[in-house]
Amino acid sequence: YLLDKSDKYDSRDVERLHQDDKWVENYLIWRHDVVDDTLKMIDESFQWRKEYTVNDLTESVLPKWLFENGSLFLHGYDKEGYKLFWIRVKHHIKDPKQQLEKKKLVAFWLEHYAKRDHGKPLTVVFDMAETGISHIDLDFVRFIVNCFTDYYPNFLTKIVIFEMPWIMNAAFKIVKGWLGPDAISMLKFTNKSDVQEYISGEYLPPHMGGTDSFKYSYPPLVDDDFQTPLCENGPITSEDEHESKEEIDADTKETGELNEEQNLNQKKMNSIEQISKSEETDKTEIKPKNAKKALTTFKGPLLHISPAEELYFGSKETGEKKCLIVLTNVTKNIVAFKVRTTAPEKYRVKPSNSSCEPGTSLDIVVSLHGGFAASLQDRFLIMAAEMDQSSGAGVPELTQFWKEVPRTKVMEHRLRCHVVESSKPSSLTLKENTFNIPAKTNEDLHIQLTHLLQINRRLQEQIDRCLWFQQLSVVLSLLSITVVAFCFYLACTQRS
Repeated sequence: YLLDKSDKYDSRDVERLHQDDKWVENYLIWRHDVVDDTLKMIDESFQWRKEYTVNDLTESVLPKWLFENGSLFLHGYDKEGYKLFWIRVKHHIKDPKQQLEKKKLVAFWLEHYAKRDHGKPLTVVFDMAETGISHIDLDFVRFIVNCFTDYYPNFLTKIVIFEMPWIMNAAFKIVKGWLGPDAISMLKFTNKSDVQEYISGEYLPPHMGGTDSFKYSYPPLVDDDFQTPLCENGPITSEDEHESKEEIDADTKETGELNEEQNLNQKKMNSIEQISKSEETDKTEIKPKNAKKALTTFKGPLLHISPAEELYFGSKETGEKKCLIVLTNVTKNIVAFKVRTTAPEKYRVKPSNSSCEPGTSLDIVVSLHGGFAASLQDRFLIMAAEMDQSSGAGVPELTQFWKEVPRTKVMEHRLRCHVVESSKPSSLTLKENTFNIPAKTNEDLHIQLTHLLQINRRLQEQIDRCLWFQQLSVVLSLLSITVVAFCFYLACTQRS
């Protein structure tokens, strides 16, 4: 493919294919590990990515009115914690002159999200309230379907269709024909009475029976619903007003003890890593692609962030309500950072708006308060940017710095929340393990299952080959015995 069609691909996509195993795995998963089908999908998606200049799609190259229209945007999460990609059909009017730009807007949002959240799947919501025949645009719908079935592998969890008018039933029968059996199973037709089976009311607008007061506006881009900044003691609520000074002091003391424990654990981890490295040099075995490191770390250009993806909180039964984020400055300058969340009423973050000296590590304690419980929909955003050594790192300097720093120089990293449901306090919570080692997600289990199936298939092929050779050997043996017997018979006949 590369030799025959190199001029039809973007070199950046080819380079990423060589380096990003997760991307390759998603293609394989989406095509059920059939290599020929996977290659065909990669070929088609790469040609499409170059045609639509996907790697170069930015706000500046698309018309401003497309963003102001509000027909497409990302906002909120479904009950499984997947991001919602909203398509407000009533804002879309079929117009052939604008079709290409509208398709590029879809590609922009999908690429924007894929890069930001490292390809985590999302849920598509077709809000068809107040729509009619003038809003039917099968070509545009087919493009959206193709994005998920052909261009963005393993990127779709479900399609929630809200209040589809009866007049569009015929059109959606055509759409079903494009989806294929796997994607058809993801279609969820809903109305006001049952849409909350998939999306909780906090992320549904009032016309869908929810309580979300979110109003789309542009600029800026919808920034994943994060609130900025979180104050170190969290928001003041009526439940929190009675919290005593002793409890706050206890929190501070506990945090100090945990920091000491973390330092000891870090030394242990370093020694373990050194031992494991020396052992690895003696081994000649190839490391499995999907083997996870004990300590997961996101290695950004300014900060290394641990854990890399998820913060682990206990359920109400476990009672674990604290997690630790470790930031390590890998630059030669001071790095300013601040922490944002989608649920500021639930969490305290200490510190939430500060700076990290060159080459040092800093602990951020995230804790639930006021009787709240963590949920899969909650997200955290860590923003970081380099500061001049002479600018100072006090509160006034940081406030002014964040007002002036260009967005292009800000590193962003997002963390999901995970709730440990076991009755026994999990070893992944702060008190027992400050590194928040992630448990196996459904996606991890699915990948392991596909690998087991592959191994099983290979073993079956080997068994089939062995049986074939065995049968061939038996036939040849019988043939040899027959020939020998016949020769013996001829010899005996000649003698007589």
